[in-house]
Amino acid sequence: MGVDMETFYDESRIAIAPMGFCFPGLDAKGGDRPPRRECAPLWRERLISQLPHVKLTLLVGTYAQRWHLGARAQRNLTETVRAWREYGPQFIPLPHPSWRNNAWSRANPWFMSEIIPMLQRRIKNLLT
Repeated sequence: MGVDMETFYDESRIAIAPMGFCFPGLDAKGGDRPPRRECAPLWRERLISQLPHVKLTLLVGTYAQRWHLGARAQRNLTETVRAWREYGPQFIPLPHPSWRNNAWSRANPWFMSEIIPMLQRRIKNLLT
């Protein structure tokens, strides 16, 4: 995002809202299991309605992308992220920033060269 820690954790400027407020547990490989299906339908709309001035939502990972984009999401994460222009200015789809996605980043160098600089410029403009 290109912001310092103070800005990132300033709740008057940036909100972090997971798809599930309940920890789903770990899978056999040590990663988090997918969000529980009942969580987002129970609370997501109520939370979003309390944030009327949101100008940009980063859709981090497939679950967030499918929830917010619905049928507009492409058939997989890579295609959805590559089609980021179709979802603006409200949404920018992103892969989950995890060590497990390092191979994805290497296989998709356009993400770091095209999307990250655009995202950092957009956030800087929104925060100034």
